[in-house]
Amino acid sequence: MITAIVFVQADVARIPEVAQEIAQLDGVSEVYSVTGDIDLIALVRVREHDQVADVVADRLNKVPGVLSTETHIAFRAYSQHDLEAAFSLGIPE
Repeated sequence: MITAIVFVQADVARIPEVAQEIAQLDGVSEVYSVTGDIDLIALVRVREHDQVADVVADRLNKVPGVLSTETHIAFRAYSQHDLEAAFSLGIPE
């Protein structure tokens, strides 16, 4: 599994819409709005390196409101957290 961390600069007026549209792309596992110099962080998880280009260059960069991206490929994981459990509020569905 290839993991890419994508920093996204977005049109400030469209951040929620941009985040939602990015989150719906195949290959994108999570999207976070963040503080600092960037607006969003998207985690892309795919099986092959070529698929990173398909997701980021061919689809994510073309989402209306995306101004620029910076992609970082992860080459080693040092921990495996269950993000769903970590962010769970304990509210039954």
